[in-house]
Amino acid sequence: MASSSSSTTERRGIPGAQFVQDVETYLTQSGLDVNSALSFLQERLQQYKLVEMKLLAQQRDLQAKIPDIEKCLDVVGTLQAKKGTGEALITDFEVSEGIYSRAHIEDADSVCLWLGANVMLEYSCEEATALLQKNLDNAKASLEVLVADLQFLRDQVTITQVTIARVYNWDVHQRRMRQASSTSTDS
Repeated sequence: MASSSSSTTERRGIPGAQFVQDVETYLTQSGLDVNSALSFLQERLQQYKLVEMKLLAQQRDLQAKIPDIEKCLDVVGTLQAKKGTGEALITDFEVSEGIYSRAHIEDADSVCLWLGANVMLEYSCEEATALLQKNLDNAKASLEVLVADLQFLRDQVTITQVTIARVYNWDVHQRRMRQASSTSTDS
């Protein structure tokens, strides 16, 4: 029986967990006793949990960012549709949290976009659409990668938890066998 799966992989800096088939061989090859192996595995499990928390936070941020970008694309599209019709666009916009103002927009040739870090730039409607679409595509691609990373991470957590259980159960079994053999020797 092999001691572990032959392919321990890594994904974007997340080390792959080693599935242990034969605990005794695993302990011998790693040079660890049961308590050290359990400590190592518990530490690895905590590292996985920490990385999972960070990835989940990134996922939440992206999931919040995507609707905002889509909303901006819709607004720019509406401005482009109204352009040249001679019809003013009347809209309410948020100045501050809970404070709104009304605006009359007539034939907007350009829009201003917040880029972050208190930076706003003026773009033509076409440039703004291209930039927002590129940002939306990048955000969706990043979200897909994050989802795949989270799935990989969950697999590693499961493998590590199973390995911890196997090492612990093997240790309990060994203790019982030693206890049974010492009891039968004493009799």
